[in-house]
Amino acid sequence: MKWEIRKGLKYTKTHEWADFADDLVTVGITDYAQDMLKDVVYVELPEVGREARVGESLVVLESVKAVSDLYAPVDGAVSAVNEALLDQPELLNEDPYGTWVVKIKVKAGGAAPDLLEEGDYAALVKEEADQ
Repeated sequence: MKWEIRKGLKYTKTHEWADFADDLVTVGITDYAQDMLKDVVYVELPEVGREARVGESLVVLESVKAVSDLYAPVDGAVSAVNEALLDQPELLNEDPYGTWVVKIKVKAGGAAPDLLEEGDYAALVKEEADQ
């Protein structure tokens, strides 16, 4: 497979990665997502403090090919946004796993997210790529 899928992360069916550290989740887009989008030219970030709900659109990504959403992988509140993306959206293409988009403080007792392990995500990407 030509797309990197990093170990130790959780993945969504909509191609976000989530890195859990206690009650803080760092979120970005996968290598597959950035490849499908092509050149990301604009990122619309949410306000810090905004409520996030699993599966809800949180960030708008605009590329030369399409406008796409980044969806929240967990329930919580946005605790930080990567403001570097406002001036350098191409960082998402250059280093999708090294470039986070938002950080979410997980809501206590929030919905248990339906996230994928690396192997399951790899199978999903293969299935989509083969279509």
